[in-house]
Amino acid sequence: MTGVGIIATIIIGILAGWIAEKVMRRNHGLITNLIVGIVGSFIGAFVFNALGLGVQAGWIGSIVVSTVGAIILLFLLGLIRR
Repeated sequence: MTGVGIIATIIIGILAGWIAEKVMRRNHGLITNLIVGIVGSFIGAFVFNALGLGVQAGWIGSIVVSTVGAIILLFLLGLIRR
């Protein structure tokens, strides 16, 4: 999440975690969504860079990358919990 401040990071993290929660049909709280979204941003950035797609700058790009990473994180956590 380069180029965004701490407040923007929190907002993007919450949004990404909430979107991932809805996509994966889970039910978490605000703090969990924030954590999932922020961790997801690192996972998403790694995946996008590994695929050679690069990370898009700005709000929309950050939300997309963070959401994809958060979905991957929730999927992997679901595999571990089984």
